[in-house]
Amino acid sequence: MFPMLAAALSFALDHLSTPIGDLYLAADDNGALRATFWTDREAAIRNFLARHYAPARVDLFPERNPYGLTERVGAYFAGDLHSIDAIPVRSAGTPFQETVWRVLRSIPCGTTISYSELARRIGQSSAVRAVGLANGANPIGVVVPCHRVIGANGALTGYGGGIERKRWLLQHEGVHERSPRLF
Repeated sequence: MFPMLAAALSFALDHLSTPIGDLYLAADDNGALRATFWTDREAAIRNFLARHYAPARVDLFPERNPYGLTERVGAYFAGDLHSIDAIPVRSAGTPFQETVWRVLRSIPCGTTISYSELARRIGQSSAVRAVGLANGANPIGVVVPCHRVIGANGALTGYGGGIERKRWLLQHEGVHERSPRLF
């Protein structure tokens, strides 16, 4: 018998300069956003995608504004906060992670919830730690708005892109106007 070869995935890769740093976007051939990654190095997103989608081989090819996704994410940073709401996303995760990520998309722009509230919303109130880990493993930051989850005491906690980016995103969405203690 021949060993099974892992499937190959092919993603379009684009780069967007934002007020808070360089953001890479990876999209599949169905127009779904597969990953966003804060970096100034393309090699970092290649390594991230290889780990996230293992054992599949991930091939990346440069493409400007695949399916209009870069333009829509750019519009968010330019002030059209709802331009990302309907962006199709798809990722590889456990069923638990995918549930958490789906609920993250239901958090309205300009609002925050706690990790315990997120656990309650997925119907697993005692799974706060697991929810935090799933939130942190979110591969599609900004569009799947993990930055809208904060500590139960209102503190800004954990964000893969760094707390300063999380703070900026929340301020950009107007959260500081309603919750000045976060800043």
